[in-house]
Amino acid sequence: MKNFILFLFVLATLSMTTPHQSPASTPLVTDISSHLISVTSDFTGTELLLFGATETGADLNYSEHGDVIIVVRGPEEKVVVRRKDRVAGIWVNAVSIEFTGVPSFYAIVSTKPVADITSANVLNRLKIGPTRLSFKSSEAAKESHPFQQAIIRKKTEENLYSDQETDIHFLGNTLFRTNIEFPANVPVGNYVAEFYLFRGGDLISAQTSPLFIKKSGLGRTIFDFAQDYPALYGIAAILVALFAGWLASAIFRKD
Repeated sequence: MKNFILFLFVLATLSMTTPHQSPASTPLVTDISSHLISVTSDFTGTELLLFGATETGADLNYSEHGDVIIVVRGPEEKVVVRRKDRVAGIWVNAVSIEFTGVPSFYAIVSTKPVADITSANVLNRLKIGPTRLSFKSSEAAKESHPFQQAIIRKKTEENLYSDQETDIHFLGNTLFRTNIEFPANVPVGNYVAEFYLFRGGDLISAQTSPLFIKKSGLGRTIFDFAQDYPALYGIAAILVALFAGWLASAIFRKD
């Protein structure tokens, strides 16, 4: 309900734009319902509302207002992918490749299939679509491609990568909105939402908005302590485990 009220307020604000304003001045106006997601101990996932408007001349038809693509990228990380081979009847790790620059989260939404919006060259240059992501590795592209596909497949299964084409909806001729879901296992860090406006296959305008996902409450305190003092955190974890074991044995000990 809060997101819906915010969206209505923005629609009213955008509708007050001067009708004689030049289309080239502000071709794309966008925003997010919230730029901060707090992850607590009972966090089960959430969704954000992304919305905006495309500015055009009054004499243009709906089909000429263009198409919108929105991409949300999470912080980059290192990922090691291992391939198991059967040796003497036993499955062992045979080959491993380390990738860097892997988005921990990636979601894309668009007004229609992206292949129908612009050319493959533009999509590859902007890295729009999970299959068009390129990760850095020390191996040749041909050899690392199956491993990269394994990363995309695994993250898709974990709901960290998603491709929701045709999921941006226009309200009238210029206003658009969509929702992007963030699962309970979403990594914390700094995110960015990228908005692209295309007309006739050409990129007309692009905007970015920051998004932050942070732990809060007790979970945040423990996370910061583990990151700042890993040795002390390890010792504390061992002591807590020993105390829990002793307490359990004392409670259930037979007299």
